[in-house]
Amino acid sequence: MLIDFFYTLRNAQLPVSVSEYLTLLKALQEGVVGPLRNNSLGTQGTDNAHQGYSIDDFYFLSRMSLIKDERHYDKFDRAFASYFKGVQFVGELMSTVPLDWVKKALEKEFTPEQLAAIQKMGWDELMQTLKKRLQEQKERHEGGSKWIGTGGTSPFGNAGANPQGVRIGGQSQNKSAVKVWEQRQYKDYDDTVELGTRNIKVALRRLRRFAREGAQEELDIDDTIRSTAVNAGYLDIKMVPERHNNVKVLLLMDIGGTMDEHVSRVEELFSAVKTEFKHLEFFYFHNCVYDFLWKNNKRRYAEKFPTWDIIRKYNKDHKLIFVGDATMSPYEIVQPGGSVEYNNEEPGATWLQRLTHAYPKFAWINPEPQGVWQYRQSVSMIQELMGQKMYPLNLRGLEEAMRSLSK
Repeated sequence: MLIDFFYTLRNAQLPVSVSEYLTLLKALQEGVVGPLRNNSLGTQGTDNAHQGYSIDDFYFLSRMSLIKDERHYDKFDRAFASYFKGVQFVGELMSTVPLDWVKKALEKEFTPEQLAAIQKMGWDELMQTLKKRLQEQKERHEGGSKWIGTGGTSPFGNAGANPQGVRIGGQSQNKSAVKVWEQRQYKDYDDTVELGTRNIKVALRRLRRFAREGAQEELDIDDTIRSTAVNAGYLDIKMVPERHNNVKVLLLMDIGGTMDEHVSRVEELFSAVKTEFKHLEFFYFHNCVYDFLWKNNKRRYAEKFPTWDIIRKYNKDHKLIFVGDATMSPYEIVQPGGSVEYNNEEPGATWLQRLTHAYPKFAWINPEPQGVWQYRQSVSMIQELMGQKMYPLNLRGLEEAMRSLSK
């Protein structure tokens, strides 16, 4: 039985019920997903009745059966990976998959002298050279200095060593690519994360301002006592409108890429912000803000929110808070088409200036340690665009940011 898997999901605080677990078992018994020869779900907690299923098929079946809200997909993925860690599958279907040209096949070490000898290309030269390589190249390459491939010193491909190039597929290593040729999927920040400390909430409360709004629904004890005393003891009840937190926050969060290293801390901040501020609007961006933002990372290509519409919809009473490590290629800030993901018509700096002009009260929260900011050219550029209103994601930094936003 997959009872241990069920308890793993429950321990991860996923709302998985017994009835949903039984639905999963019935689906397996009915053969909803077909077995693959030579493939097996060989892990603890399973019996022979469940041997022979593809891990991918079982993943999608179990997620469909057990998880009813897409907000929990990220937690489910982590729990699933933890339980089935180390499970591998070898089957005939794998032989039909062609070997990818840009699959990481080797990792090559370079001496400091070799790295220093590699020359950067300018933006226009880089794009023109890539176009030419795509027209000329006919096969896969590894370890070279010219073609699109893996390892080596070529500015095109992945897993190599070039101070400035276009990463095509693969995983980020040196974080020096100025553009990335792939469609990436990011997960939404989890706003239900329990804070490891209450300090973040305490810091955020420095921004809160209360006002009495709406109908008279709350008893004013002081005024009632005073009025009753004036009336020689005859009760005179006084009511006042309920106190509401009237601070409005527009939160823009960087997601994916180098921000993957800061997910847990940003989730804590996001959770605290949603708790402390009733009037909150949030959106995601990647590296730098351009002409559109999004709210759901799984539908970010289908549900885009034009940045101009956001500026028009939310008035200048909103406090604008950016959350991001500001670590990117300088081209992404100053160059049209510099985005790592698509050809933006206007540079990121233009959109940052429009936002900070539309919202006079703004701040940038950076989860990167403040000690490394001076070594990142893009961080210095963002700091200048923010009028030096960049603060580290720690208690002191949050307090300074909230104090700045309250002025």
